[in-house]
Amino acid sequence: MCGVVGLFLKNQELSPKLGDMLADMLITMTDRGPDSAGIAIYGDPVDGIKMTVQSDTPDVDFDGLDAALSSDVAASVTIQVVDTHAVITAPRAAEPALRAAIDRRGLRLMGSGTRMEIFKEVGLPRDVADRFGIRGMAGSHGIGHTRMATESAVTTLGAHPFSTAEDQCLVHNGSLSNHNQMRRKLAREGFLTRTENDTEVGATYISSRIAKGDSLGEALEGTLRDLDGFFTFVTGTRNGFGVVRDPIACKPAVLAETDDYVAFGSEYRAFAGLPGIDTARIWEPEPATVYFWER
Repeated sequence: MCGVVGLFLKNQELSPKLGDMLADMLITMTDRGPDSAGIAIYGDPVDGIKMTVQSDTPDVDFDGLDAALSSDVAASVTIQVVDTHAVITAPRAAEPALRAAIDRRGLRLMGSGTRMEIFKEVGLPRDVADRFGIRGMAGSHGIGHTRMATESAVTTLGAHPFSTAEDQCLVHNGSLSNHNQMRRKLAREGFLTRTENDTEVGATYISSRIAKGDSLGEALEGTLRDLDGFFTFVTGTRNGFGVVRDPIACKPAVLAETDDYVAFGSEYRAFAGLPGIDTARIWEPEPATVYFWER
């Protein structure tokens, strides 16, 4: 049992409130999974590439890191430290060297892209949101997750969201029964996973399909054919987010839509604090049906 939330803003005047609204939604889902939590925020694009990394010893690893990485990649690198995470921004041409430098220094890559930043840690959603200052973050859309570990240990890397491609990430409620088989298949195709978590397999599957030319909708439809088990997937992309439930739809899910936003929650109460929720169209997504919103 886990708690999943998502928010896609149609009205960009709400952009400064995205983090605040997402944090409230996620905190409401705390008792669905209190061991770890995470949020992906899609903000303004950068000219280049940005990578969110994590360290267990940030005071040591992030001290002077901007200068060290700038030297490593022979380009200007800037860093914004956010508790145990840091958002690193660099020119696009420096990306291969930057990835190698991050790996050499033992930093954990949470996600990369032009718009997406991912923040996740062990702990209650309220504590995680406070540590990273989620309430003060602006953007166009985001997804979040609070976890009850079933498929792997309670660790930072085991927390959601999982990102396996630029500006793409996935959160998941449920359990996949064929994730090890699919992990091996993906590895043979050159798409590797880093953890034992079944959700990372789902994220890698979707990004592999998109890399092969599928649209987001087609990739989500593929999960219904190729992934066994019970699941609700909410995936974020550079331009929007999508939702799909397995054919049995045994995990709870609900959507709400107004002229200002589309919201997803594992339970109706996730929407309680959203503006205009009293006039929203609220419904449960159908089993084996793909929903997605993009701009």
